[in-house]
Amino acid sequence: MHIEEPDPLGRTPWTRRLVVRGTALLAAALLVAALAGSSSGAPAADEAKPPSLGMVADEVRALSRRLEASQGELAIAKAQIDRADAVIRFSTEFQIPADLAAATYDIALSEGIEAEVAFRLVLVESNFKPRATSPKGAVGFTQIQPPTARYYEPGLSIEQMYERDVNLRIGFRFLKDLMRRYGGDLELALLAYNRGPARVEEILLQGGDPANGYARNVLRGTRHAGH
Repeated sequence: MHIEEPDPLGRTPWTRRLVVRGTALLAAALLVAALAGSSSGAPAADEAKPPSLGMVADEVRALSRRLEASQGELAIAKAQIDRADAVIRFSTEFQIPADLAAATYDIALSEGIEAEVAFRLVLVESNFKPRATSPKGAVGFTQIQPPTARYYEPGLSIEQMYERDVNLRIGFRFLKDLMRRYGGDLELALLAYNRGPARVEEILLQGGDPANGYARNVLRGTRHAGH
């Protein structure tokens, strides 16, 4: 009778055949399990796939929208800070209440007038006195004449012309219209504001110089001084 010799690990051929068969069965079981998981739509295979170009483009667009929104919020915050700084600066410089400085600043910008020019105009015209009245009947902060005020807002009463926002708005709008009339020449517009457009044009037609020191006085300390 043939006796099977053990291998170096001490296993007989019968034992080795048993181990090989068990290993094969285990491998088969693992393969079946893997195939079953694949056929059942396991998410692992899907998660391993790289994102499509469409998915990447959608994500980039979403990030761009969030960035634009953040930039818009930052721009608004900066504008608010700049406005607050300007109001404090003008309030301090002209020794006026913050609400008057804020109204002058906001209305000047809305009417297209540089803030520094607007503040200097009010200073020269009325020294920021709301009830200022000239011997010729000009009223309020910007010393508007009733016919001029009613040209812009028909039916205004004299008392309404003294109202802060009404007076500032009409005065600044009148100056802006004069700037358009004289091709953006701020000094000439200021002279017409002070002397009247008819008088300024009469002097110009006669070859004269309508300057009387008013424009220089208003523009003192601004970037236009000395131009």
